[in-house]
Amino acid sequence: MFPSACIEWLFKDDAPDFADRIRAASAAGLNAVEFHLWDDKPIDDIRAALDETGVTLTSFCVGPRRSLVDPAQHEEFLAAVKATLAVAQTLGRPPLVIASGFTRDGVSLDEQRAEAVKALKQAAALAEEAGVILVLEPLNTIVSHPGMFLSSTTLALDIIDEVDSPNLRLLYDVFHSNVMGEDMEQVLNGRIHLVQHVQFADNPGRNEPGTGTIDWRDTVSKLRALGYDGGVGLEYQPTMPTIQSIASVRATTGL
Repeated sequence: MFPSACIEWLFKDDAPDFADRIRAASAAGLNAVEFHLWDDKPIDDIRAALDETGVTLTSFCVGPRRSLVDPAQHEEFLAAVKATLAVAQTLGRPPLVIASGFTRDGVSLDEQRAEAVKALKQAAALAEEAGVILVLEPLNTIVSHPGMFLSSTTLALDIIDEVDSPNLRLLYDVFHSNVMGEDMEQVLNGRIHLVQHVQFADNPGRNEPGTGTIDWRDTVSKLRALGYDGGVGLEYQPTMPTIQSIASVRATTGL
């Protein structure tokens, strides 16, 4: 496993210029970064910084965000996928993150799941053509995203199985999963091949690993035992200067 700095938050104080955060991450010895939405970012500058440093982009989000569970938004969702795929082509074809959108009042969960599968099948076909992986991310509904349809890792994996595309995989966020009270081993056992990317933040607080109650050495050990060996997004809000924070995370997690 290797760390990937979420430069949405990390290096923000040291490098107000967004592309310079990539250079700062490289200078700190990191070979991978990620961020959130792309449509408010200087894409040409990001591409130049990635080329200059050799840093790999491990993910960013499909935008603008639209609902998977509301068919009235599917056309806009697929347009967002197409636009984001075009940007991804210029940035090394990193995985692209998708969230579900909010639960629709008065509509059965089965109907909403079926709509999500329908939208994701179309999106996955576009991703297959572009040679890019889409990653579906469950988000917690207790602290950060009340009303979100997809908060269960098991349901997300079931949907990915149903879509049945090699270009749709899971983003497993330890913070969101922990907030929802999930047992990581239980929800990922036998299904780790469907996990494309993992993200770390401690609970409570969504700050750096080591500031909350999650046992990070145990978490890393279990992920390795399950068979995960990919990127680990440091998607947390630091409580200390970034360089110090990353050193603390490395010591806490063993990454």
